[in-house]
Amino acid sequence: MTVSALDPQTALVVIDLQKGLVSLPTAHPIERVVAHVGTMAAAFRKQGLPVVLVNVAGAPAVRTEHPRRNTVFPDGWTDLIPELNQQTEDHVVTKYTPGAFTKTDLETYLRARGVTQIVITGIATSNGVEVTARQAYELGFNITFAIDAMTDLDFDAHTHSITRVFPKIGETGTTGEIIALLKRGA
Repeated sequence: MTVSALDPQTALVVIDLQKGLVSLPTAHPIERVVAHVGTMAAAFRKQGLPVVLVNVAGAPAVRTEHPRRNTVFPDGWTDLIPELNQQTEDHVVTKYTPGAFTKTDLETYLRARGVTQIVITGIATSNGVEVTARQAYELGFNITFAIDAMTDLDFDAHTHSITRVFPKIGETGTTGEIIALLKRGA
């Protein structure tokens, strides 16, 4: 289903577009994803709507079948990429788990601004994006997934999230469709 509406108080949430992650091989060209996110961030700012930039600086220390390769990140790994054109009014969230709501001020920040919907973008579709979206869904936020403004390290995982998971917890759309709705609401 294509995105049908944006609430008057919608925030853009950008997941993990940071130097360490965008340097990894992804299922889709990262330059195109970054360009779409940049376009949306500019459109949200122009409408006076919140832009949340999330980075990840760690992971839970738990056993998994696919353990993390590194637990110590090189200098600059968590730095948000300059293409996001970070502004002083943007809200930055540093997370230490896949989901951006766990042990952060994200929910408090959004609620204080009357946000009822999020448009979510970023990397990795099947991890940071999906976990954050599931949390938002459980917290009662409407969710729109900008499917051309996200990618994954694994093509099959990306496709599964987009086709099987996201339609159950929100609506999907392209950058162009989302921006058209933003302009219509202005």
